[in-house]
Amino acid sequence: MLSKLKEIEEEALRLAPNERALLAERLISSLDDEEDPEAERLWIEEAERRYIAYKEGRVKAKPAELVFKEARSKLK
Repeated sequence: MLSKLKEIEEEALRLAPNERALLAERLISSLDDEEDPEAERLWIEEAERRYIAYKEGRVKAKPAELVFKEARSKLK
């Protein structure tokens, strides 16, 4: 199995950059095919908790533009 994986990897690395990107996207998205009901439930609960905290004024919102600017600066 490991030798087959190595063979596929070597072949994939010979692809053009745009083809490798497309392959990577397809492989990553294939991982999302399996749904995890427990994880989904937990994310919904978290989203609801955050929304309630926002509505009650316990959390202040930031404009998306500012959030993205801060995130970009941390990546540099």
